[in-house]
Amino acid sequence: MSDALSLSMLGLIAFCVLTETGREVCFKHAATTHSGIRSVLNPIAGLGMVFWFVELVAWSRVLQTAPLSIAFPIMALSYVAIAVAGAAFFNETINLRHALGIFLVTAGVVCVGVTGL
Repeated sequence: MSDALSLSMLGLIAFCVLTETGREVCFKHAATTHSGIRSVLNPIAGLGMVFWFVELVAWSRVLQTAPLSIAFPIMALSYVAIAVAGAAFFNETINLRHALGIFLVTAGVVCVGVTGL
């Protein structure tokens, strides 16, 4: 295992971020359109579970080759992607404090990510 991440490994981590975002969007949609057990049985929640499984397979591949100390902090970009998706799909507000947090997470990911390139 090398301390450097290849371009394909960065792409796989980005794919994991996207599948995690898709999963959360699906779960949020299912939870806001149905309640209780009906939200879990909603086909959109099922799609979220598919995203979850695909992410698990892809993340397992990442963990086989990439250092966890670099790969996992890059996965924090999912916080950014999920916040943006919440604003885009559910009209959630991103206030100044929230935006500052998103910026700081992104800056942290850049600092960690640069060490792995």
